[in-house]
Amino acid sequence: MSEAGGERPFLSIGEVLDQLKVDFPDVTISKIRFLESQGLVDPERTPSGYRKFYEGDVARLRWILRQQREHFLPLKVIKDRLEREGEAALDDEMAPTPAPAPAPAAPAAAEPADAPAEEAVRTDRASSPTPRSDGQAAPGGGPDILLSGMSSATFTREELASASGCDEAALADLERYGLLVGKAVGGSSYFDEESLIVARLAAAFARHGVEARHLRMYKTAAEREAGFFQQVVLPGVKQRDPAGRRQSLEALADLVRLGEGLRGSILRQALRPYVDGA
Repeated sequence: MSEAGGERPFLSIGEVLDQLKVDFPDVTISKIRFLESQGLVDPERTPSGYRKFYEGDVARLRWILRQQREHFLPLKVIKDRLEREGEAALDDEMAPTPAPAPAPAAPAAAEPADAPAEEAVRTDRASSPTPRSDGQAAPGGGPDILLSGMSSATFTREELASASGCDEAALADLERYGLLVGKAVGGSSYFDEESLIVARLAAAFARHGVEARHLRMYKTAAEREAGFFQQVVLPGVKQRDPAGRRQSLEALADLVRLGEGLRGSILRQALRPYVDGA
């Protein structure tokens, strides 16, 4: 740590930012200050009020950012774990970094794994059963397809922006067009795991020049489809008999899978003239 700060055993907030940006390109000084304001890190201060970050502080920040990015944990859960486990939670961050092993030859069809938004897209694809050639949905999945498959985590606006790669202006656009809906609690808005999925996918769309206003068509189509499914299975879902309710939920999940397969097929057909002529 003395290399970045000369003879000093600590780093300034700017020097910490430079180190963190290697692994967390989206982190900002405002984010570090926000984490401090939430009690997740407590750097010492110089007599003139400047922050002093030591090795343990930097490791703590890395661990917090990794929990948000890789496990989608809200700050409250992260803070509770730090208070419960103390420095033991940071063991992986404090351990010396092993020398990198020679990289194996990449398979010819290897898929790049970089941005979190792509991971969300791949996860969504992997969780959707492939329709069979006879038009029936592949077995498996059950009513679980109606769930996000993630935790019941909640996110503040700042946490959602950090975890999704969307800046707050982009999140505001998604809210304006009804693609994100937060829950107001005590003057603050909180977002669920589906909001994280939407925000990460929107960030991926944005890299292709697709804006929030263009994504309204997906919301409109999904709401119409949901309304139709409600007419088909809602009476069964509302019944008190557990077995009957389970059967209705399974039917709803089957309809969702069938709808996904049909949409994909129709879209491929519509794009075929352009793809074949490329």
